[in-house]
Amino acid sequence: ASSSGSPWLLALLLLWGSPGVWASYLRRSSSCTPIPHHMALCYDIGYSEMRIPNLLEHETMPEVIQQSSSWLPLLARECHPDARIFLCSLFAPICLDRLIYPCRSLCEAVKRSCAPVMACYGYPWPEILNCNKFPADHELCIASVSTDENSSSRRMPRASCKDCELEEASPAREILENLCANDFAVKIRILRKNMTTTISDFDLDPSRVEVLKHGPLLRTEIPGRLQQWLDIDATCVHNIMRGTHAGVFVVSGEVQSDKVVVNKAYAWQKKNRNLHQAVRRWKHHRCPEQAG
Repeated sequence: ASSSGSPWLLALLLLWGSPGVWASYLRRSSSCTPIPHHMALCYDIGYSEMRIPNLLEHETMPEVIQQSSSWLPLLARECHPDARIFLCSLFAPICLDRLIYPCRSLCEAVKRSCAPVMACYGYPWPEILNCNKFPADHELCIASVSTDENSSSRRMPRASCKDCELEEASPAREILENLCANDFAVKIRILRKNMTTTISDFDLDPSRVEVLKHGPLLRTEIPGRLQQWLDIDATCVHNIMRGTHAGVFVVSGEVQSDKVVVNKAYAWQKKNRNLHQAVRRWKHHRCPEQAG
């Protein structure tokens, strides 16, 4: 099996010991087969062959492909950088002389970040992925590769339970109505810190924060709250940024206990004249509840 470009696989092979009791069992009960191109979850994961039946007891390749494809939407939500490694260790176990399960800590880390995303869409974390079934870290197992001394404290994204996209051009009147309906509205500049990792990091440009409406928040706490939003709802921000390195946006949303949730986002561009008009008018605009 090829291990090029796969540091977690290299680490696994360095830990490799002499074959255990599984070796003769695997030769009798399972076979190695190439990971097919149309197994999108695990093709090009870092090795080319998998064992079947797999560790989830799927016995045929059509069954493996069908069951694994149901997890693709979760990966698209970027809930954890090691989610693909964890899932593929089970759906497409590496073809070695013994079974290598994911470490319990890897399962727990992925579950901690991804289970809330699944819950947003009404799916509980399945019992078949019960983390207690997997070996402790001191045993031979596949460990997390995304956590190091510098990033171990980083908060992983959490779903806001709603898809977040840039608003298309709308009349200035509708934009003003939206600003009135939300707790806060701010014009901000967002910077993408990197383009290489599975989950992008975003920063708020502190010199480019224009508070249009602060609602129940103090003006001074808005930058910190928005940076928290950038940290924990990376999927929403990723959709807003649309692959750009930096951008200026007018965002509005609501305050929910210890966090803010962005409901609307508009790109601050010259062609969006309605947005420019709405922001100019906002300073003197009276919302319906303020009138009279």
